[in-house]
Amino acid sequence: MNYRTILYAVNEQVGTITLNRPESRNAISPLMINEIIHALELARADDAVRVIVITGAGKGFSAGGDLGMMGGGGTDAAGETVEIKHGFPELNLAFAHNQKPTIAKVNGHAMAGGLGLMVACDFAIASDKAEFATPEINVGLFPMMIMANIFRNVPRKRGLELVLLGERIGAAEAERIGLITRAVPAEKLDQAVDELAGKLKAKSPALLRLGLDAFYRQQDMALEEALPYLNQMLARCFETEDFREGVTAFLEKRQAQWKGK
Repeated sequence: MNYRTILYAVNEQVGTITLNRPESRNAISPLMINEIIHALELARADDAVRVIVITGAGKGFSAGGDLGMMGGGGTDAAGETVEIKHGFPELNLAFAHNQKPTIAKVNGHAMAGGLGLMVACDFAIASDKAEFATPEINVGLFPMMIMANIFRNVPRKRGLELVLLGERIGAAEAERIGLITRAVPAEKLDQAVDELAGKLKAKSPALLRLGLDAFYRQQDMALEEALPYLNQMLARCFETEDFREGVTAFLEKRQAQWKGK
């Protein structure tokens, strides 16, 4: 696709979306949001893609929303080359409904909306040199749209500290409070993400799809609603070809050959 603000490539069953505005520290513009949604949908529909990685071009992941384009300050939507997919709510839902594992490869600072993009992913592997913050409060804003995912990742009081103070925290602290999955030395970031993607690629695509769908749908259900729903989803797992292959492979003591069905 002829994207203007991102790069998209597929290699060895991994679809990689690269935020590609390094001159503005990969600030998230309306056009970028739309193109990310489009790329996520493209990856979801592609059977050749089993894992999706999101990273940033240059030295950082993302500085957050492009302030110059907020509040009527301009837009970059002119010359849109892909179908309009709307904004940040739809972007977050695109992650939740993707049904394929997503990994944020955080190669540098993730701020504001950039942090929101990171926590929308299923995993976040970060350079130990990266820093994180929601500084919106310091410029007369509030991180409204990213709160939903922040508080689905970190404890309430730590989340409130993050959004109300707007202070930066380092990668070790981000890992400790659950904001990221793991911090690794910067020179080992590529290796760590490749290893995680490799492990995920080795799992059944069908069961990953059902499992992720069930995870996101049940997280806000009451227990009385969640348990019957999960019981139904378990029944769907039993109906897959991959379940039958997995059991057969286990009994025959061999590696399963997943069909994704």
